[in-house]
Amino acid sequence: MSQKEKTLEKWQATLDPEQFYVCRMKGTESPFSGKYHKVPEVHGIYYCICCDKPLFDSNVQFEAGCGWPSFYQPINEEAITEQEDLSYNMHRIEVLCSHCKAHLGHVFPDGPPPTGLRYCINSVALRFQEDKQK
Repeated sequence: MSQKEKTLEKWQATLDPEQFYVCRMKGTESPFSGKYHKVPEVHGIYYCICCDKPLFDSNVQFEAGCGWPSFYQPINEEAITEQEDLSYNMHRIEVLCSHCKAHLGHVFPDGPPPTGLRYCINSVALRFQEDKQK
């Protein structure tokens, strides 16, 4: 069974309750509560907690002050999918893992150059792996 075909019950058995709530039920973690909201002192890659596909490079992470990890671009164009989100009477752009469709967070047009974007991502949707070679 591929990651895309996995049932909610199987995801619930695989993920901890907060990961399931955020990634599969499109929830969000509280600001400043996640372990990755601060830029790491070492270089590494952030992977999807659900399918382990690479999503973001720590070199593009920045301190946005919003309480969630913020990046100005994904690791590559194929890593994420964006879709309109009209929940909570707001208009936002949701960010999903392209491989398994996990909800990651949202993207906003208030980031730094060169993209001007801020990918605001839930820490519980990520796994950080330090790059020992840099």
